[in-house]
This record gives sequence, structure tokens and C-alpha cells, in this order.
Amino acid sequence: MTQRGQPTEQPITIRDDLAKRVQEELGQNVYLCYQCVKCTSGCPVAGFFDWQPNQIMRALQLGQEDIALESQTPWLCAACQTCTTRCPQNLDINAIMEFLTREALGRGIEPVVSEVNDFNRAFLREVRLWGRAYEPGLMAEMLLHDPKTLVEDYDFFMGMLKKRKVAILPKPVRAPSRRKIKPIAGASKAVAYYPGCSLESTAAEFNISAKSACEALGLELIEPPGWMCCGSSAAHRSDPAAAIRLPMENLALIEQSGFQEVTMPCAACFNRHKAAQYEIRQDNGHKAAMDDALGYSYQDTVHVSTLVEAIHQHIGPDNVAEKVQNSLKGLRVACYYGCLLTRPPEVTEAAHPENPTDMDELLAALGADTRDWSYKTTCCGAAHTLTRPDIVLQLSGNLISHAREAGAEVIAVACPLCHMNLDARQIQMGLDEPMPILYFTQLIALALGLPKKATALHKNIIDPRPILKRKEIIFS
Repeated sequence: MTQRGQPTEQPITIRDDLAKRVQEELGQNVYLCYQCVKCTSGCPVAGFFDWQPNQIMRALQLGQEDIALESQTPWLCAACQTCTTRCPQNLDINAIMEFLTREALGRGIEPVVSEVNDFNRAFLREVRLWGRAYEPGLMAEMLLHDPKTLVEDYDFFMGMLKKRKVAILPKPVRAPSRRKIKPIAGASKAVAYYPGCSLESTAAEFNISAKSACEALGLELIEPPGWMCCGSSAAHRSDPAAAIRLPMENLALIEQSGFQEVTMPCAACFNRHKAAQYEIRQDNGHKAAMDDALGYSYQDTVHVSTLVEAIHQHIGPDNVAEKVQNSLKGLRVACYYGCLLTRPPEVTEAAHPENPTDMDELLAALGADTRDWSYKTTCCGAAHTLTRPDIVLQLSGNLISHAREAGAEVIAVACPLCHMNLDARQIQMGLDEPMPILYFTQLIALALGLPKKATALHKNIIDPRPILKRKEIIFS
């Protein structure tokens, strides 16, 4: 009974159905979350969410499925892995966010941020059609979903076209598991080179400068023919089986070709291949399923490295310094690693996930004045460049401002997506002064005195040549 005038208390029912689904599919116990709020306080995209990450976790604990499944938050998660890396309970919060988008679709709930779902579907459709991501096809499909984007992003698309950063035709490949793989001569003494899809189109300058710089440094790279797309973030969000199978196709190809190491310039490619390796090492069921799907028993003999790591480990800063022909002395550089080269450390095996230094050490060996700053692994907005450019403009614009505050004149990057967001999107940021964004391999090629075609500086949207001329690093 209640006293007159007081409301009758309603019983509170806590449902654990969705929490059990998370446990079953991911092995993640959401009840371990004790609301320390580290996931929210460190999230670069938190300002765009309707519910904060810690609130989504609480909703899962309380069985508030409407909040968890109908929120914008899981769809707007940039998959930067900051929350997963910093969670004191070792919860893979990023994976939980991706699960919620799949669960919502599986229950017939319309995606709250439809353009993200459109992007994921379009990306994987291109991979199914061609074996690799075909960026013009992806952009065209996104424009069909939202034609007004062509007007709003006209300068962005025209900038890419003018610099010929878009491939004209796709390059179809068959899955390696459907072909007979033969050993490659010299593979045991070389490093396999997996460029990834972007380096054959929007990031051509990375591909050109990477191969030229490594050749000049004496690091032998061999590209195994017939590699396919890793699935990128789209597969991780919408098709977990493909997120493992696609990278394993490549790792099986590389292992059968005779390589013991593969280096990957693209941060997303690196992270997705490392994630696939991590999954098969942690779960024998995944390993057995992949061996069955590939028709090959993967022996796990291939080390996956970033290109920064490969140059640092195989050549080293001291040997790089000895090969300098054209010092970068006086050039103030902020080294930007982005999200996926180091996080989460149990997957990437990065020794210092929050403060990596390999790129800094290499560029310092070239004579550059590398600046100390606190944003070297802060997210740039990632794949939202084609779904929510407003997020990219704010996050990438902040990075450029912080780099300038640190005294940098240029930013060095090691990721095609980071470069696109900081370089190509910069023309929309309304900055008082442009900030050149260079791949670290372009700076290496410059310092080694390689020809113009090896640096591919003409491909950058924000022209770095004026500052390089003022610093007397180039003269024409």
C-alpha cells in the first residue's frame, strides 16, 4: 500500500537478452563495465553522439534495448579503438558498437544513420564484384544515395579528379584460395609488400614514394600478385566472417609464396590483417573455419608489419641517416600516426600505443625537426569522409590546429585515409594558412635525393613545394 498523494512505484524489470547476445557473439560481458567513463572521455566523436558510449553500456546492462539499438552512437563510432584500448576492464567496446549496428539491422530496425549503412553495403559490394575496393564506384554509389553531396562536396571531388587520384577502371582479382599459389623466387630473403586498394588510386603518391624509398634504402619489397581487399572497416562492422576471411586470403597467399614478413603501408590494411591473426590465435574455431574456407592449413608464419616498423627495424635510423643526400634540416614536422597503426596494442603488438616514436626517429635521422605533440594518435574521422564529412572537418581541422600550435610546418602521415582527410578535405576547412600533409615516405625520398617522380609531390592536394623551396629542400 502507498500513502495518499504519493505515486505508486512501478516495478523495474531488467532484461538481459541483449547482453546475452553480446556475450554469445563476442564473448564480452557488459556487466563488467563499472562506469569509469574512460570510453566517453577519450572518444573523439563523442560530441556527435546522442547517447555517450558509457550510457550505451549501461543501457545494455539494464536491458534498455530501445536506447542501445536505436541510438546514433553505434553508427557514428569511427572505430578508432580508443575506447577498447583504454577500458580498464578490457572490454572491446568498439566491437560491441559494431555488434549493435548488425543486431539492429537483423531485427529490422532502420539504420539511424543511413549513410553509414549505405557505405558499408557499397564497399562490400565492390569487393565482391572486383576482389578489391573500386573507389570511383564507391563514390558514385554514395552520390546516387544522396545526390546533393555532389554539390556540397564539389570542390573535394574536383580536387581528387584534377590530381588524377581516382582510378579509371577497376582491377579485378580472383580470391587466392581459388588459384594455385606458387612460391616466389627470393621471397625468403625479401619482405612481401601489400599496398592495399587505396595505394593504387587515391594514395598513388604513397605507393610511388614507398617503393622508391625502400629501394634506395636497400629494403627489398616484392608484391605478391593477386592479393585482394582486406574488407576495411565496412566488413568489421557488417560482416564479421568476411572481416576474418578476406585478410586470411592474403596471409595464406603470402605464406604459400614463401614470405616470412609482409609490410603494409595502409594503416587500415595493417590493422585488419593483425585483427584476423589475433582472432585465429584466440579461437580455434575461427582457425578451423578459415582453413576449411581457404582449403589451406595456415601455419601462422607471417609477421605483419607497418611500413614505418619495417624501415625502422630492417634499416634503422642510423643507417637511414648515412644515406641522406638532402637534409630536411629546419623543417618542423608533426608526425601523425593515426588510430590503427598502434591500437589496440594486444592486436597490433605496439609497444607504445599512445606515444609511438618510430616515425619521429626516422624523420629526425633525415634532419627534420620533429615536434612533440599530444595528438599523434587522435582520430581524424576515418571512413566518415564519405558519410559524415562534418565530423571529419572538425576532427581533422582540430589536428591541423594542434600541429600548428606545436610549431609544425608540415604533418607527416602513414595512412591513406588520414592523408585524404587532412589533405583533400583541408580545402573545406577555411583555414587561414594551409598545412602541407606529406606521407613519411615522400620525406624520405626527398632526403635521399631521389628524382621528382619518386616523391610524387605533384599529387598532393595542398602543395608542399612552396614550404620545401623556402627551406631549400627542393629548388624547382
